[in-house]
Amino acid sequence: MQLRLDAADRLVELVEERRGPVLVDEAARRLFALRSAPVALARTLLEDVVDADARLAWNGDAVALASPPGGGLPLEHATYVVVDLETTGLRPGTSQICEIGAVRVRGLEREAEFETLVDPGMPLGSGVAALTGLSNRQLRGAPPPALAVHRFLLFAGDAVLVAHNARFDLAFLDRETSRLTGSRLANPVVDTVALARRLLAGRVPRASLAQLAWFLGTSVQPCHRALPDAQATAEVLLALIGLAQERGARTVADLVALQATRTRRVWDKRQLAFGAPQRPGVYLFRDRNDQVLYVGCARDLRARLRSYFRSERLRPAVEAAVGATERIEWRVLGSELEAALVELRLIRALRPPANARVARPDRHVWLLKRSDGVVASSRPTAIGPIRSRRKAQAAARALLADELERPAAALPGLRRKLAALADARRFEDAARLRDRIAALEHVCRDLDRLQRLRALERCLLVPAAEPGLVRAFFLAGGRVAAERTLPPGGGAHLEVEAGLAAARRGGELDIDELFLVARFLRRPPPELAIVPLERDAILAAARSVPGTRT
Repeated sequence: MQLRLDAADRLVELVEERRGPVLVDEAARRLFALRSAPVALARTLLEDVVDADARLAWNGDAVALASPPGGGLPLEHATYVVVDLETTGLRPGTSQICEIGAVRVRGLEREAEFETLVDPGMPLGSGVAALTGLSNRQLRGAPPPALAVHRFLLFAGDAVLVAHNARFDLAFLDRETSRLTGSRLANPVVDTVALARRLLAGRVPRASLAQLAWFLGTSVQPCHRALPDAQATAEVLLALIGLAQERGARTVADLVALQATRTRRVWDKRQLAFGAPQRPGVYLFRDRNDQVLYVGCARDLRARLRSYFRSERLRPAVEAAVGATERIEWRVLGSELEAALVELRLIRALRPPANARVARPDRHVWLLKRSDGVVASSRPTAIGPIRSRRKAQAAARALLADELERPAAALPGLRRKLAALADARRFEDAARLRDRIAALEHVCRDLDRLQRLRALERCLLVPAAEPGLVRAFFLAGGRVAAERTLPPGGGAHLEVEAGLAAARRGGELDIDELFLVARFLRRPPPELAIVPLERDAILAAARSVPGTRT
């Protein structure tokens, strides 16, 4: 059952991405990882998935999205069935329904009611019995869950289903409906909890049913019994519909959209990433004014972009950017290395607000002598550049002027001083010195690493975005001195000579690009070839770059 539901979710996502019907053979290949799938076989494999999910429908030999029932109905013309369940526990897999209550609302007037006890086939816990007032003797002889839910479905028909914390009630109803019919409930669903949080934000401390019933003055007070709770929820619904209409809601679809949580609203934006290829590249999030909010790079554009609309673990700045994004632009490149370099350069040029944590050259500092001490300055000296101004300032406070030539040599003396302060129980002074020592250690490591990288001369070869071509990055003098595209045949010799000539010329140090390239030198991906700055070595390595024939 769960495998079928998961397959249905993936199939819905595939149809949404294609923005139209998907042929059954292609859908079967994508869902079941088949190399080929004849139409007859594909239809057989997908039949259970499509027929069991109300979101999907057949369109000849293709699968399409079904039209949502009732979504375009005006609010005042729709029929609503407000339902409440009492259960033996919180999990549908291990707990059962013990009471169902429902109220049908038509034309914004209460029309009919439904109530039944349910024999759960298991004893009630003492907590549930105390909360609801139900007893095992009362439930004995009541309809079993399957029959009770069947009667409820006949009562509800194709009405809009409404519940307070609908996720809980619908989980139990969906489980029984799947057992009865093999498919989930197809009705539109309105959750009065989510709707109240949106429409009454700041006016009620909580969106519990008891709190809302008190705030809105319902005639029925909830009491943890199914029918009274459904009656109170129906009154809450009518009040919320009035507030929603004041905000411009006209149809059931408007009401469903209004109740959407932030996570759901972000999930609904996933179509912005549809069509992204499974290739390396960079991407730009743009707002409704086409301003760039965020720039990123990825080895797999499709997977990375989809992750923004599925994960809740985003930095606050990125989360805000995703929420304001109206368009995603992507640029396909040949490799992860090239994508990372392009990303860095775009961030420098565009300065998107959500990329504030990325280092910029104008923020680099150097260590400078001043009187008997050392300061962090924006004026270039022999000691630097250092990317973190905060760490540079802390390190400078730990040094004397005559120690600046060899900062690492000051560390043993500082550690002895730290031990003496601790022995003297001068803990506040010791804590300050400890932090300065840690900053100095970090700065010394970065300076040593920078010195080694500045002396490095290498050519990095990766596939280009265009088939059959190679991108060559010439690293010399502490910077990416040149980038050339090597074509097949004799043209590659000319491009390599031009790159070597650029590498021999001096240039300005670029510490950010240098450290970025160093990441790939430390852990090179499979497609990256690293060779000395020699023409024959570069040409030989270019012939072995995957997907090329230079």
